[in-house]
Parts: sequence; structure tokens; C-alpha cells
Amino acid sequence: MKRKSLFALSAVVVVAAAALVPVLWSGGDNLHNGSAMAATPADQAALIKKGEYLARAGDCIACHTVRGGKQFAGGLPMATPFGTMFTPNITPDDQYGIGKWTQDDFYRAMHTGRSKDGSLLYPGFPFTSYTKVTRADSDAIYAYLRSVTPVNVASRPHELKFPFNQRNMLIGWRTLFFREGEYKPDPTKSVEWNRGAYLIEGLGHCGMCHTSINAMGGPVNSAAFAGGLIPLQNWYAPSLTSNKEAGLGDWETKDIADLLKTGVSNRGAVFGPMAEVVHNSLQYMSDEDINAMATYLKTIPQKSEAPEPLQLETSEKFGGELLKQGQKIYADNCAKCHAENGLGMPPAFPPLANNQSIQMPSAVNPIRMVLNGGYPPSTDANPHPYGMPPFAQALSNQEVAAVVTYIRMSWGNHGTAVSPQQVSDLRSAPLD
Repeated sequence: MKRKSLFALSAVVVVAAAALVPVLWSGGDNLHNGSAMAATPADQAALIKKGEYLARAGDCIACHTVRGGKQFAGGLPMATPFGTMFTPNITPDDQYGIGKWTQDDFYRAMHTGRSKDGSLLYPGFPFTSYTKVTRADSDAIYAYLRSVTPVNVASRPHELKFPFNQRNMLIGWRTLFFREGEYKPDPTKSVEWNRGAYLIEGLGHCGMCHTSINAMGGPVNSAAFAGGLIPLQNWYAPSLTSNKEAGLGDWETKDIADLLKTGVSNRGAVFGPMAEVVHNSLQYMSDEDINAMATYLKTIPQKSEAPEPLQLETSEKFGGELLKQGQKIYADNCAKCHAENGLGMPPAFPPLANNQSIQMPSAVNPIRMVLNGGYPPSTDANPHPYGMPPFAQALSNQEVAAVVTYIRMSWGNHGTAVSPQQVSDLRSAPLD
């Protein structure tokens, strides 16, 4: 799902697969003069509390807070092939934040993708999803953001190359890929299902990572939730529509809910960008909302085949050599936690046998895990997660390719051999 800073750019527009809150804000009325004030202090406190919860659901803090910096003060760099974007200050500071924004200004940004002055926002801010958010929820988020401590720090201007710094070029992109409108409940579905759909498709904007992007930087509508490469984060967001990847058709709803809420379940664990989503956002959501999301995800139509991402291939002979070499490397380095038979010891040590994320066409994620290691998110329900040590310094490119090949092709797994060249490419890639 997702959600951390990823930008897929085309010759028309800069697009993010996981930036989370408006990226170009400035200016509006002070909170004490704003029209979002509730009737009583108690009502206002309740509104702010609701807004804080919804901002968590949208994972706003992830993009608008630099590690070690002040909350929502912005400044997080988003490096792209076409320049660097910087997230803005969205604290209620009058000079540099959103202190002079009204709730109407805020809703217009959320609903239409236009800034206070009417200028077009880059789709790094996922207004294509946030347009589904209700006015009431938008007003609550606005009230919360206006309640946080103002930070008098200027938002750093984007450093985009021509023509990507020309906002008027966004008009064509919007015509092709943006449809304005709040979420409309499906009367044939349950209240729980509709709540899950609203969160997944709206604030959660999960499709922005789990849907492929076309050559123009727009979502491939026929491939909604069918997976996509997150190139600048060097992770692959697996398909939710195929049981060959992360399809949830044969998952129990409880396992889906556990994964969303804690980062681990009997079916696997989350790492990389999704771990940050769980840590910053999902662990704070109510059990009712988590169950609603799981209920909706469980019903996403399943397809027989997953998309075929670009995958470097090896010859059959060399693949066989890697498989044999990988067996010994696995026994020496991996079997202690994941067991000789690949069944692991879930949820602490996830199974590798019959694990879709291991054997799906893209081998990006298992390669990154072997190279860089990592931890599931630390959550209230799982405060001390077991981690995966990095092997980048201990294993060569061929050795990493060998052990990943072994786990992708053993214990009934149906993955393919991995190229050492792909390992080399990912070894030199940024960690996030």
C-alpha cells in the first residue's frame, strides 16, 4: 500500500507513487479566525482528535517530517530523474505554512488538486485518491493540522528541470487521469466493506503503489492493484489481484488484518516501504477500520496471472549452477531461522516455502532483503520484531543471486533463477 515518497515521472508530469499530503501549500486564515472552529471547546477537541486519526490513516507525517526534524515542517527531498522535489511546511505558520489557509482552501486541494491561489498541484500529492475523501473528514484533518505547533521555516523550492517545472503542463495529465468526486458507497455491499473501500481507495491511496504506471506517468486503469515497480525506492509493490504474488484470495481475513495492524502474520511479514506505512499509520488505526480494510481487500477480484515485470534472466545451465551453489549458502546462513524445509517459525521468522513474495516474477524484494536486511515495523502489538541481517558485505553478487535462486526454486516454489547483474544493480541503488 502504501505510501512513502516515490515519484514516477514522464515527459508530461512528475508523479509520485506514494507521497502523502499536498506538496505545494502556502498561505490562509489563522485557526482562531478560521471557519473550521467547532461550536464548543469540547467539540473542537473532538474534531482535532478525529483529524489526527485521519491524518494517521493518510500517513501524512511520513513525507512532511524529516527524520529528526519537527513534525510537518517539510523539507524531505524527493529525488527524481528530472530533478528534486521538497515536501512543504504544512504547520499552521502564517508566513511559511498553512496558517492562512481556510478549510475551503484545504478541501479544494484535497478534492480538486488545486492550491490556495488556484494553481495546479503536482500529482506527487495523491489528490486522485484524496478526491474521494468526504468534506467532513477533510475539515477534521484541517483542524488537526492547524492545531500542531507552527514552525517558522520556509518550504524549499523544487529543483525541477525544464519542462517539468511548468505547471500548465499538468492540464493534459489531469484530463487523462483525474476524475474528481467523493467516494460513493455501493448499496449492494455491507457498511464494513464500504468503510474499507473508502479507506483503501481514498486516504490510504494504496493503489498508487500497487498499480502500474504508464509511459505518461498515469495509472494503468486495467491493472488496478495489479502491482508495480517502485523504481526510485527500488522495491516492487506486489499485485493484490494475483495469488501468485500478494493476492489475498486465499488469505484468511484475520491474517490480512494482522499484517496491516502489526506488520507480521502467519502468512508473512512486511518490509521496506510497507513497513513504514504500518509503523507510521496502520498500527494506530482501530480494529474496526483494520478489519474493514481487510474485508475490502479480501474481495478485490483475483486474476489468474500477475503482470510480468522486467526481469533479467539467466541461461538454464547457469541457473542450475546457481541453484546448487545457493543450497549450501542457504544451509550456512539462512536455515537457522527459516528452517531447512523453508517453513520458518512464523510469525517471528516468516516461511519461505509457498511464499508468493519470494516466487513472484519480480525478484527485486528478496534480493533487497538478502542484501540490506531489515525489520518488520515496531508496533504496539509487536514492539520487538525479529529482523533480517544484511549480507551485502558477506556475499558476492553471484552468491546473493545463488541463494535467492535457491529459495525461489525450492520446496515447491515456482520462481526463476536470478541474474547476478540484477543483484549488482540493486546493490548500488539507494536504500530508500
